[in-house]
Amino acid sequence: MSVTVRVPAKVNVQLAVGAARPDGFHDLANVFLAVGLYDEVTVTEADELRVTCSGPDAAQVPLDRTNLAARAALALAERHGRDARVHLHIAKDIPVAGGMAGGSADGAGALLACDALWGTGASRDELLGICAELGSDVPFSLVGGAALGTGRGERLRPLEVGGAFHWVFAVADGGLSTPAVYAEFDRLTAQADVPEPAASEDLLTALAKGDVHALAAALSNDLQPAALSLRPSLAATLAAGRAAGALAALVSGSGPTTAFLAPDATAATEIARALQTSGTCRTARTAASPAPGATVVRGGS
Repeated sequence: MSVTVRVPAKVNVQLAVGAARPDGFHDLANVFLAVGLYDEVTVTEADELRVTCSGPDAAQVPLDRTNLAARAALALAERHGRDARVHLHIAKDIPVAGGMAGGSADGAGALLACDALWGTGASRDELLGICAELGSDVPFSLVGGAALGTGRGERLRPLEVGGAFHWVFAVADGGLSTPAVYAEFDRLTAQADVPEPAASEDLLTALAKGDVHALAAALSNDLQPAALSLRPSLAATLAAGRAAGALAALVSGSGPTTAFLAPDATAATEIARALQTSGTCRTARTAASPAPGATVVRGGS
């Protein structure tokens, strides 16, 4: 028996970051928007826990028990008194180490797939609790749509979205370590009075109305200066996307993927084509939002 779950990437349309807490984490006001780039996680009964991966940059994905998909299977198995004897296969389409929560998506996908395969009957709250233990972005990968994340980003409030938004994502060569980007944020803001993070009311209103121009004006990412400090070449990518007609451009999460908000689907295709020939990125992908969260697409009851 096997179960396959499809799970989306995300873009942070706002990422407000507070000062470092004593535990090393940062309080966030993190407005997540799920986008239509997906990984698929297939869980099959096996003699032992193992992880395989295919797709773009699959060689960069860890295949041991540090993989969030493996950790999700182990966490659910432990809670329900069973062994995690499954083969987890991840079909990647979300950029690896690209600031789009690909690893978190795989964790949420594996969790939902194992729940369906084993018939554990876990409640939504139990699944979300396990997600929060796995990582700050994992709960949103399960939920999808749009949400405001507070705390470390794991406490979610669903948000209304009044229409579709069209994006282009420029994939850079190599990844950026999220802890390294936060460490650079701390270095850059060491002498500053970092305000408490709060969601932008203008941005929330733009989402609710489906107003692409208002959303473009409100996009923000407090980690962008840190990502640009570590990877200065991203500035050229951002400039190329703006020159090609993007209404707004920003680093996606901790990067190095960059995100471009387009006026419509046709413009998104044109922006992606321009970015691909600009020499400033490895490839460019189009996607629409919002997208559904983790969803069983094959197998299960």
